[in-house]
Amino acid sequence: MTAGSRPKAPRRPGVASAIVYGMLGIAVLILLWELYRAFGPAQGLVVGAVEGQTGSGMRLLPRADERTMPHVWDMIGRAIQPVTRAPGALPLGAVVLLAALNSLLLSTLGLALGFVVGMLLALVMLRVRLAEWAVLPFVILSQTVPLIALAPLIRNWGSRLEFGSLSWESWMSVVVIASYLAFFPIAIGALRGLKSPDTIHEELFQSYAVGWWATLVRLRLPASVPFLLPALRLGAAGAVVGTVVAEISVGYNDGIGRLILETSAAASTDPARPWSPVFGAILLGLLAAGLVALISLALTRFRRTESLADA
Repeated sequence: MTAGSRPKAPRRPGVASAIVYGMLGIAVLILLWELYRAFGPAQGLVVGAVEGQTGSGMRLLPRADERTMPHVWDMIGRAIQPVTRAPGALPLGAVVLLAALNSLLLSTLGLALGFVVGMLLALVMLRVRLAEWAVLPFVILSQTVPLIALAPLIRNWGSRLEFGSLSWESWMSVVVIASYLAFFPIAIGALRGLKSPDTIHEELFQSYAVGWWATLVRLRLPASVPFLLPALRLGAAGAVVGTVVAEISVGYNDGIGRLILETSAAASTDPARPWSPVFGAILLGLLAAGLVALISLALTRFRRTESLADA
């Protein structure tokens, strides 16, 4: 390696390779599931159980029975069955897919709102050092508030707001809660990225009398991309989790979260049914990750040091 040359970033797998590896991973999980279902202990593995005391001990492995672990083909069969016996009723899998797409839209809106809030906080903390000392601890402490307790408060506060003829809808509460989990990693990653340029580069801009905003656009923002992309991935995951939990907490009926709650009531009589919404939530997370991957492709020329930023 010659002096002054940049270390080459590790070669990234192509889209086709990622799909192949993903399918292989799914196949391995299905195989492990069925093997444990066939040969695992019927009552699971319990450590520290006291004889004669029901529920004592710690369960390390689940029960390998029909109620806890239905066969994969039973889950697939249940997903293609209609939800009701009414004519024209959609299969459960189609209902789950529509709910997942609806939740994806809310997650995307929550991620966008979280990105705006996170970037604004990062810019304020970058511009005013006192703001960083004052705001950053509260940004960190905000993530310690239980989401299940915060959701009803946001819905209650939102219902008191008036926008002329518009009223606060439950999906707005879901978006706000999703952004609440998304903005934190974005704010921290953006602040770290905006501070990442070398001192020599900052001094060069100062020597040419480049203003703060021009330095931000031409130096700091491009340098922050390798730090922002991992933060966006974490923010997308947080937005998905926040959306699912918020849909359950605020009573939003058109998303995957409410569907998970409704189907879980049938777990005792129809064990394979609750797994369809669970897989829908997994699909929701994959779609959100794919959205961030598309953004990452659009910023390819700024990603040369992303591997160093992750470290």
